[in-house]
Amino acid sequence: MPKVSSKRQITLPVDQCRLAGIEPGDEYESYVDNDGHITIIKKVSGAARGILKGIRVDRQVSEDDSRQSGIRA
Repeated sequence: MPKVSSKRQITLPVDQCRLAGIEPGDEYESYVDNDGHITIIKKVSGAARGILKGIRVDRQVSEDDSRQSGIRA
């Protein structure tokens, strides 16, 4: 059974890596839910391509104004 190292590193079992398509050097994201379950997701280049397709752009709003609109007091 794999254990967490003193540096908090985790080794994934080879069979799980094969099933998830994870290879040495791959990048990933990890998330922890409210129950303490950890989810690991392999990053895939181009996975978000086209996600903003069809979004209308308001060219009258500057980048700075756009950033400020997301800040809440």
